[in-house]
Amino acid sequence: MGTRLYVGNLPFNASEDDIRELFAQKGRSVEEVKLVTDRETVRPRGFGFVEMGSSEDAEGAIRDLDGFNFGGRPLKVN
Repeated sequence: MGTRLYVGNLPFNASEDDIRELFAQKGRSVEEVKLVTDRETVRPRGFGFVEMGSSEDAEGAIRDLDGFNFGGRPLKVN
């Protein structure tokens, strides 16, 4: 069973594929990426969730990507 991570302060133009590629660096397994959108406008809200393949992958992603500058914005990963 994987570990779900909160990812905040995302650039509004980031896609699920962009996030999957970022979190899969260093051979980490990414099970699922879900970006939250506004129901009325269908625009991204700047945060989402990433389901990692293992707790080790999740811990590595938190260590490497919390505060990482992505698209000009420091990510919040926890």
